[in-house]
Amino acid sequence: MPDIDTSVGFLLAKAYQRACALYKEEFEGYDITPPQFGLLRFLWEEDGITQVELSNRSQIDRTTIGGLIDRLEQSGLLKRRPHPDDRRAYLICLTEAGRKLEQELMPLGDEVQRRILAPLTPDEVQALLSILQKLRY
Repeated sequence: MPDIDTSVGFLLAKAYQRACALYKEEFEGYDITPPQFGLLRFLWEEDGITQVELSNRSQIDRTTIGGLIDRLEQSGLLKRRPHPDDRRAYLICLTEAGRKLEQELMPLGDEVQRRILAPLTPDEVQALLSILQKLRY
């Protein structure tokens, strides 16, 4: 059995913590957490999807995503709108403020990605992405 500091779980957790710290540093002043930024990214790609669709795409469980949506709605960045074909569902839609934030936050997110991947060669980046895709499911 490997030492804890060389175990996969420990190293993945530390990489995640480092990434979150970098996002928090870049997003200082925006009152946006890394998970909220992730949800906004999905909505910037496709606005007006249901909470279930957003949960499936982001792979965030329904309970957790509900809290994230609540906080983003309280911040005025998105709204729940009744689904036209399903009375039990809501569409999650960006507000004007949520759409405008894309222009400000995307370059910051790109900078975080650059900083995270800076120690790696292009081949290592591709290998990392491939491995993470395999481990995702």
